[in-house]
Amino acid sequence: MDRWKGRVALVTGASVRIGATIAKSLVQHGMKVVGCARNVKQIETLAAECVRNGFSGTLIPYKCDLTVEDEILSMFTWIKGQHQGVDVCLNNAGLAHPEPLLSGKTSGWRNMMDVNVLALSVCAREAYQSMRERKVDDGHIININSICGHRVISHANGHFYAASKYAVTALTEGLRQELREAKTHIRATSISPGLVVTELLYWPCSENPEKAAAMYNRIECLQTYDISNAVVYVLSVPPHVQIGDIQMRPVEQLT
Repeated sequence: MDRWKGRVALVTGASVRIGATIAKSLVQHGMKVVGCARNVKQIETLAAECVRNGFSGTLIPYKCDLTVEDEILSMFTWIKGQHQGVDVCLNNAGLAHPEPLLSGKTSGWRNMMDVNVLALSVCAREAYQSMRERKVDDGHIININSICGHRVISHANGHFYAASKYAVTALTEGLRQELREAKTHIRATSISPGLVVTELLYWPCSENPEKAAAMYNRIECLQTYDISNAVVYVLSVPPHVQIGDIQMRPVEQLT
């Protein structure tokens, strides 16, 4: 990770769960991390914790609603003015609503597409433009995907969410192909976790919290640091190595 010290990473959805753990890990490794979310109070708290722990990097909170493209563009403009640009774009922000295909609300579907697909795509595009403008040829775009982006779970509440994550799988491979056509060494990677101990695990069983809690207790789920360790691994491999996708799940997870 030495080559990333002092360089700039953008982490979306950095206020809680996986995003907060990734942001903290990158700061530990000496990066300047712009952590964005709609509510930055938790990022401010995490930034203070990083300072107290003497981490060599810096966490910079930034308030941004990823469903509003103008706010995303303003964020990239701000990063350019304050920190030159983005070297690593970590698209972590994602959400899930329990909206089945036969009875779900269009508003819930739209919100999932806005965050899981469109915001990810806008951030990836703007990060690439930032790298190209500065002649950065070793940048990285990392999309936090899901095992649901590779198989459809047998639960109606998760079918539209799975569709949005299948899109992330396709978008990541599309990015890789376009980056090759552009004759750049910028890389694109997808990390696809299975069951992780976060509040998001409750969404398929939102009508039955007890059932969700039982899912936690039935097997040893992944921890958020397992995903941040995967991010560090992806960033640590030699520049000639392209990791397209990492699928990871608890040993005891069946599907």
